[in-house]
Amino acid sequence: MRYIDEAALADITIGSTILGAGGGGDPYVGMLLAREAIREHGPVAMCDLDEVPDDARVVFIAGMGAPGVLVEKLPRSVDAVAALRELEAYVGYKFTHVAPAEAGGLNAVTPFSTAGAGLPVVDADGMGRAFPALELVTPTLYGGKATPLAMVDEHDNRMVINTSDNTWAENLARAATLTSGCVTMMALYPMTGRQAKDWLVKGALSLAERIGRTLREARAAHEPPVEAVMRANSGVSLFEGKVTEVDRRNEGGWTIGEAVIEGSGAYAGSSMTLHFQNEHLAAVRDGQIVATVPDLIMALAVDSGEPIPAEEIRYGYRVAVIGMPCDWHWRTPEGLALSGPRRFGYDMDFVGVEERAVTSA
Repeated sequence: MRYIDEAALADITIGSTILGAGGGGDPYVGMLLAREAIREHGPVAMCDLDEVPDDARVVFIAGMGAPGVLVEKLPRSVDAVAALRELEAYVGYKFTHVAPAEAGGLNAVTPFSTAGAGLPVVDADGMGRAFPALELVTPTLYGGKATPLAMVDEHDNRMVINTSDNTWAENLARAATLTSGCVTMMALYPMTGRQAKDWLVKGALSLAERIGRTLREARAAHEPPVEAVMRANSGVSLFEGKVTEVDRRNEGGWTIGEAVIEGSGAYAGSSMTLHFQNEHLAAVRDGQIVATVPDLIMALAVDSGEPIPAEEIRYGYRVAVIGMPCDWHWRTPEGLALSGPRRFGYDMDFVGVEERAVTSA
């Protein structure tokens, strides 16, 4: 077990923005919530997944909402703690550990905002990245249930949902979030320590921290930041150029749209379109798909390596688009059935980003 202070939190925040694959909500907002909690209650304990007792009670703490709304309407740490307590009251026991549902974006650091509850954060998550729906987590692959799920909104409305499956949990929670103004905090996927060890992506927060630290150190050493990020997690270059068009809208509780990039340097004369639903779903270069979910697709500022979420990308930005392999869970037949390109309406089989990079070079 180790303790996460403000410096470590900053590295996790940058790394989780990259693992967010364009979505997951603005992690800077999450960092502000977590930093406030750390300043009030001190550094937060983070334990390795192997340190969690088999009989422990683990729960995801997460926010739900459209990233395009979250940048204007900030979630509250008190709502995260309230969701945790609401679920405890319903299930009749106390949780011993909290964990992020996703390692990307806002939700990677949201569990740290519950520091006042005094529970350690588990260095693991349910995605190894960010996804736009709450059923898209590794526990679903093993029969884990999202519910009972507790939700709290900014108006102090509180609700516990029980559903027949995890897709229904997503549908009903999304509808409640829309009604509440597109921002809610949740406690969900209650599990034992044994189940957490079997189901979750181990070391997800450490990976985010390592990526963030690598980028910070590359900047300090005046090294190419985008190349440093790619080295940190087996990334490949997909494109580089200037953003010339963005079509973005908040729809159904998601931020949906496309960004068009005109190539420069080695990619001069080419163009790329990024398709996103909170997260980047596909990267299309000159009419050919070069990366899809569940692999990670991320736009970084060329000069600084700063990750640019889908809700923030703008006309004129000069970006490098990189791809990173997803966690192994998502490359299994069950993982691809749940999160692969066909899940999002693309009539194609999944091909790993590293394999596409070789064939399209």
